[in-house]
Amino acid sequence: QVRLVESGGGLVQPGDSLKLSCAASGVRGDVLSMGWYRRTPGSQREMVATVSTTTGTNYADFAEGRFTISRDKSKNTMSLEMSSPKPEDTAVYYCKAVIHPRGILRFDDYWGQGTQVTVSS
Repeated sequence: QVRLVESGGGLVQPGDSLKLSCAASGVRGDVLSMGWYRRTPGSQREMVATVSTTTGTNYADFAEGRFTISRDKSKNTMSLEMSSPKPEDTAVYYCKAVIHPRGILRFDDYWGQGTQVTVSS
């Protein structure tokens, strides 16, 4: 059973840096892409950044230039470096993986439980 576990969230002051990590376990297939999404109270979940074997990295406008996504394919891990976070970056951050199960013609989405990031002085 595939499981995604996020870590690294917490309280950070504006202008400091924070690194989120995600580890996928139980993968039996190809991880086609991984990504970070976030949800703030009262809003829908939105894409922060994704990394794909075919299309490379993609960032939301608010993340471009401030956040850096990276992935270790051999370990099925992913991270998000948040530089100069702002109070409006306060949200629950979720890890997502799109997996092609071995021998099966379909793609499955998996989500982590989320990690809270609070940016406040």
